[in-house]
Amino acid sequence: MKQVTQTLNGSGIQVADVPEPRLDAHGVLVRTAASLISAGTERAKVETAQSSLLQKARRRPQDVAKVLGKARRDGMLATYKMVVGRLAEAVPLGYSSAGTVLAVGELVEGIRPGDRVACAGGGYANHAEVNYIPGNLCAVIPDGVEWADAAYTTVGAIAMQGLRQSGAGLGDSVGIIGMGLLGQITAQLARGAGCQVIVFDTDTAKIELAAGFGFADGMTIGRGDVSGRVGASTRGRGLDAVIITASTRSSDPVRLAGELARDRGTVVVVGDVGIDVPRAVYYEKELSLRLSRSYGPGRYDAAYEEYGIDYPIGYVRWTERRNMEEFLRLVAAGIVDVARLTTHRFPVAEAPRAYDVVLGKTAAPFLGVILEYPEGSATPAAPRIGTRSHKVSKAGVGFALVGAGNFATGTLLPALTAQDEATPIAVVTASGLSAEDVGRRNGFEYATAEIEEALKDDRVSLVVIATQHDTHARYACQALEAGKHVFVEKPLALLRSDIDVLLSSYNESSGDLMVGFNRRLAPFTREVVDVLNSVSGPVLIQIRVNAGTIPTEHWIQDVERGGGRIIGEVCHFVDLACHLARGRVVSVFAEGLGNGKSAALQDSLAVVLRFDDGSVATITYAAEGDTASGKERVEVFCAGTTCVIDDFKTLEIVRRGKVVRRRSPNVDKGHVAEMAALVAMAQGKPASEMSFESAVHSSLSTFAVVESLCSGLPVIMK
Repeated sequence: MKQVTQTLNGSGIQVADVPEPRLDAHGVLVRTAASLISAGTERAKVETAQSSLLQKARRRPQDVAKVLGKARRDGMLATYKMVVGRLAEAVPLGYSSAGTVLAVGELVEGIRPGDRVACAGGGYANHAEVNYIPGNLCAVIPDGVEWADAAYTTVGAIAMQGLRQSGAGLGDSVGIIGMGLLGQITAQLARGAGCQVIVFDTDTAKIELAAGFGFADGMTIGRGDVSGRVGASTRGRGLDAVIITASTRSSDPVRLAGELARDRGTVVVVGDVGIDVPRAVYYEKELSLRLSRSYGPGRYDAAYEEYGIDYPIGYVRWTERRNMEEFLRLVAAGIVDVARLTTHRFPVAEAPRAYDVVLGKTAAPFLGVILEYPEGSATPAAPRIGTRSHKVSKAGVGFALVGAGNFATGTLLPALTAQDEATPIAVVTASGLSAEDVGRRNGFEYATAEIEEALKDDRVSLVVIATQHDTHARYACQALEAGKHVFVEKPLALLRSDIDVLLSSYNESSGDLMVGFNRRLAPFTREVVDVLNSVSGPVLIQIRVNAGTIPTEHWIQDVERGGGRIIGEVCHFVDLACHLARGRVVSVFAEGLGNGKSAALQDSLAVVLRFDDGSVATITYAAEGDTASGKERVEVFCAGTTCVIDDFKTLEIVRRGKVVRRRSPNVDKGHVAEMAALVAMAQGKPASEMSFESAVHSSLSTFAVVESLCSGLPVIMK
């Protein structure tokens, strides 16, 4: 299928042939008929992509801070590679579309195949022939509403939420500052609600357009006494509410809104404007300043948007989906007219021309720019992206990459493709765009959204799984049952029951399995193990992880998807302790600060592991510190010997009064050695350091950490 994309390195708008996305239980697949290019949001996104690195840095200082932090932790080389890779990634465009439902996930209510629906959401309602849309981001289109008109629904819901935030109703006077697409729709909605509407813009042409919709009370900012004219139109009272739908870095709209609003009036910011609020006028009038967040309640809530958990109507009357439905009703009733806002239509194949219009590269004035899509598609499910088929030698390892996130593409894939025997065959992601993009840039033969395509390929002997955590066990079982060798990035599974299923699949499979506990193979870890092998007696291990915070809305903090940081991250250090202790865990005790939503979602905790030979390991995992002080420190004490690994940059060994210090030019946590061991495993030479048995033991010990936090007692391992 065709999809409109861009890269952040400024290479421009492209229309790529990509696989269709995968259907999930919580959403639907929609064949797009029309989509709307947002002249505000998308124009800003494209302009940022096409700006210089310095301009990008000035516009997004928060990203610069993240890059600098990574450079401190992981070194300049790793950071440079990450930045270059991110800038080269193809990213989707679009967030408002309409089309026909092709297939429905089993947990979606109120939508059937064949329904005509309007779709919303960045990353979902893309400019693409087929999209995966979560159920709560779809609204059924009433009869009589044209495809192009329905494609305005997302922008209409944004306008509706802004009006709701103002609290304006029958008889109120409402000002709209900024008469672009969003402003024109907001004005029509306000009039439909029974408000007196006055519109404002710096562009006289947009005021004239509004006049064509019956808004005779329009004023051009900068021409004449705007405040005086508003006073005359409102009997000297001022506006009950002012809704700002403009797009500018200036705070002038906020200042003007304060002047135009009545005493104790309301100002609502919907557009992307500066918010330098003049205290005097807002204080003297005791104005309410409100920001409107996108389409309405539910936006940015993963439980609502991704899992389809609706808010009870008795508590939340207007969710984003209900706003979408109401906007479509108003369009069907003729209360809102968006057809006359459409100034341009382009076939999706000519999307670059459409963006030239939006970016002002043509002289033609514009407002609503619609992309139209052909009926049907003959694109195969797994389009070939390489120039020729890959032949895998008898000793070689053909592999499929399942999941293509930042870690997979920035760390695992470069380390794996550096192995001469490894041949990239297939890349599998839920998003066809990311599969095609990663595949094309890394020499894969084909891309697909379905893992079954890769599992049926006889040339694929190794499956590398780097998806979100909730899919690890399921995909690993599928690959083992297909007779493939498997690599699973940690964690192995989110539930004990999944481990049991995996063990069954592993025992019945001809394939082997490795879990991504890479720190076992870090050069400094290997040196410490060599030292420990030369002495005898129990070992005392202290591992301190200054992990930093992860927002509670991040997917890893979702128990069902990520499992929490204990299952998803602390498992690394439980495994490292098991490896250094060279024994089996017999008891686990943990205490947390109680700063997580549940025991499984603790962000800061201390863990004590006791081993069968008397060795003891303590793990301090903290989200409370400043990450500038270093992330990981491993201290090992045994038989008069002390070993200290600091951030895998330095190693200190103190023995018999002698001190040996080593420094690595780059942070090496063992990923390259891990991928070399993985290829060897797929060739029939498994590494004892990375056995499946040891990974299962480390995983079960990690589950015991959560169990101890729940009970407040030590957990005895069986």
